[in-house]
Amino acid sequence: MIELIFLIILICSLVGMGLMLFQKMPLLLELPETSPPYFGWRTLFLKVKSSNPLKGFPSEVFLQKILSKVRILTLKTDNKTSNWLQKLRERSQKKKFSENDNYWKEIKKSTKR
Repeated sequence: MIELIFLIILICSLVGMGLMLFQKMPLLLELPETSPPYFGWRTLFLKVKSSNPLKGFPSEVFLQKILSKVRILTLKTDNKTSNWLQKLRERSQKKKFSENDNYWKEIKKSTKR
């Protein structure tokens, strides 16, 4: 059932893209033919290297933010594991008390017979 829904969505998407392309075809044909500029990894690397977006960004502030978020995350996990451990200890304590209660009840029953 879900595969049929995905197939319908795929077909509708392809038809929609085809209609858009069909409507824009005359506009694309009117564009002048020009040779694209040379594009390669080297030119891309030089453009990125020449325009450094992190030039004025202090790295120490970024490091402080990351470390504080990591610290908060570790404190949250520590708190959660501490709660789990406390609950486990309470359960084991209750089990010990319930076993002791049954023990004495069984002894009383055996002595009455």
